Amino acid sequence: MNFVFPGISPYNYCKIRSGMNRQKFVEELKKQSGIIWDIIVIGGGATGLGVAVDGASRGYKTLLLEQSDFAKGTSSRSTKLVHGGVRYMAQGDLLLVMEALHERGTMLKNAPHLTFNQEFVIPVYTLWDTIMYTVGLKFYDLLAGRLSMGKSYFINREKTLSRLPLLQPEGLKGGVVYHDGQFDDSRMAFALAQSCVDKGGMVLNYFKVTGLLKNENGKIYGIRAKDIASGDEFNLKASLVINATGVFADEVARLDNPESKPTIKPSQGVHIVINKSFLQSDSAIMIPQTDDGRVLFAIPWYNEVVIGTTDTQLDTINIEPVALEKEINFILKTAEKYLVKPPRREDILSIFAGLRPLAANPDNPASTKEVSRRHKINLSSSGLLTIIGGKWTTYRRMAEETIDRAIKAGFLDGKKCITSNLKLTTFTRTNSSDRLHIYGDHSIDIEKIITENPDLGMTIDPRLPYTRAEILWICRNEMPFTIEDILARRTRALFLNARASAEIAAKVADLMAEEFGYDLKWQKEQVESYKGLVKNYI
Repeated sequence: MNFVFPGISPYNYCKIRSGMNRQKFVEELKKQSGIIWDIIVIGGGATGLGVAVDGASRGYKTLLLEQSDFAKGTSSRSTKLVHGGVRYMAQGDLLLVMEALHERGTMLKNAPHLTFNQEFVIPVYTLWDTIMYTVGLKFYDLLAGRLSMGKSYFINREKTLSRLPLLQPEGLKGGVVYHDGQFDDSRMAFALAQSCVDKGGMVLNYFKVTGLLKNENGKIYGIRAKDIASGDEFNLKASLVINATGVFADEVARLDNPESKPTIKPSQGVHIVINKSFLQSDSAIMIPQTDDGRVLFAIPWYNEVVIGTTDTQLDTINIEPVALEKEINFILKTAEKYLVKPPRREDILSIFAGLRPLAANPDNPASTKEVSRRHKINLSSSGLLTIIGGKWTTYRRMAEETIDRAIKAGFLDGKKCITSNLKLTTFTRTNSSDRLHIYGDHSIDIEKIITENPDLGMTIDPRLPYTRAEILWICRNEMPFTIEDILARRTRALFLNARASAEIAAKVADLMAEEFGYDLKWQKEQVESYKGLVKNYI
């Protein structure tokens, strides 16, 4: 996919004074054109960023390249859960659950500004469900061990309705309470990107890998890449190239071997966002088995409610997937069965779709039986190391195993992984009720901007929580390139209220233009492009 940024000069791009600086990174890349990187990671989603953090924190010279924006794809479109996976336990994959529960604990410990303990209630309407889910969740607690986030237990009908006042009461026997983690996925991605840079690595968005460099023996020794901003092309050398591109892993594999077999079976998951008035609770609802066997969640998130997800097998992969009408209708019809005040189509604030990079059997890619949420690490004969599958919760473990595999294969000198205790931010403040806590101690920098100019502390739109001060801080520290970068991923405006985000697009464009020196033509084209994108979310 081609990205066009009208009116942008790479040398106008950043007047960034701190944080991640794209222009500085590109200039350093040009100056050090002869350097041999220890690791070049292709892909800036959860997996790629996790691998880059692991590599940089062990002391390897690490470069990460992303063809669009960090977390543009699947990694910003999750159900916002850090969880062991209750449904995987039901499928008998206890090792996956245990691994995920361990990583859940690590993630909550290392990113306390972005992760939270969320209470869930499973409503039960039969005696059998009461017994099955009570016993099942007790086993979930047992698997979590000392990393448990709270014991599960059964509550009667009255207590269930007290916690979920808008739950359908007819036939209700009670509820089973359990705890899992919740987080902001794209903000986590930027925490990882900053952590990689803090450890000496380099990360670049809008930098597309177009080919692999090979020696006379057919072994990979680097990559060809193009800076989308300037059009400049680079030949970059590396001891190891890692393909961590999620649903696009097969596309990169074909750069290595045009005859390589498919390894990804994409599945689309859709979510809708509705007003908190439809739930009126701090507890989330988990429906473990809908009419077609799927799991559905209704989760409080940033003062709204996320409901999802679906599971639709796809044959094509798109960087901007679009929800199908049948998926939206499925979510609405299921919600209608469980909520006294069911949402209608016109009540939806945002609709977002994401593609799961499920690992399939390359010898039988059409089979769904072998499709798994487990990750797989493959090493090609030419030396391309590919990591596929997995999920956000296990990103750190996946990264550790990927770098360990590279060490075992002789690409890197042996160094121990340290990410299990690597904090992703300084977080000396403990008031999680302060909305700016998602920035960790950088919230102090945003508050300073507001102190110097109180007008910048006003929200841009009453339907969204974001201030002009946040937008300016993001521009100066987090390498946004387009309006979408700010409204979709650095803030979550697009996901919280798509229409409202479209209405503030011009204001955000004005702030970016003032900060970066862009002209009116750039502003107009950016606003039109963004409003076209928003149509897929409403």
